[in-house]
Amino acid sequence: MAFLIIGFVALFILTSLPNIWTKAILKKHQKPHPTIPGTGAQFAEHLIKKYQLEVTLEETQQGDHYDPIQKVVRISSENYHSNSLTAITTVAHEIGHALQDQAHYEPLLQRTLMIQRASWMQKFSGIALMITPVLIPLMHTPMIGLVTFAAGFIGMGIPVLIHLSTLPVEMDASFKRALPLLAEGEYLDKSDLKKAKQILRACAMTYVAASLSSLFNLWKWLRAIKR
Repeated sequence: MAFLIIGFVALFILTSLPNIWTKAILKKHQKPHPTIPGTGAQFAEHLIKKYQLEVTLEETQQGDHYDPIQKVVRISSENYHSNSLTAITTVAHEIGHALQDQAHYEPLLQRTLMIQRASWMQKFSGIALMITPVLIPLMHTPMIGLVTFAAGFIGMGIPVLIHLSTLPVEMDASFKRALPLLAEGEYLDKSDLKKAKQILRACAMTYVAASLSSLFNLWKWLRAIKR
């Protein structure tokens, strides 16, 4: 029991602190920058043209992200209209994903395929878990138990796989594409580059935290099944 309590406390620290830290870092660098000449949208348009990316740019209310299926770089309104260091760094990161797509970066392709398949697999899992209680009294067979286990494992395991596959994709977009892009293009001075790296590192930790959280949820489910 004590081990379980310690586990919950450790998980809370590992999953909550990175998110709190990231929000603080992003907020710290959200002020208008005195030397950056354009907004996040203008910077994105410039990079799309520079690297001849076959993508479109959209303003969104659903968070900054790159859509590899529709080939769209979506930037939040806050970053779209701002010239803050947070905005410019975020744009560089999302363009990093577009560069991955352009280069047919295998981990991105695999994650995209996994997300597409995950949708219908989780629908199957949900339906199976709903009808199993009805089937148990009608069909006295071990297969029902196996179906229940499989459905639960799919429901709990898919998020783990997606989160784990996301880590290398995000790290590559941040540290092998966005940072070099900012440095080689001389868009930021050395001082701001260090801050941009801090922003990217903080955001990366949120993906690590999400992976740990999904692994812990799977572990809890497996413990419950053993009982």
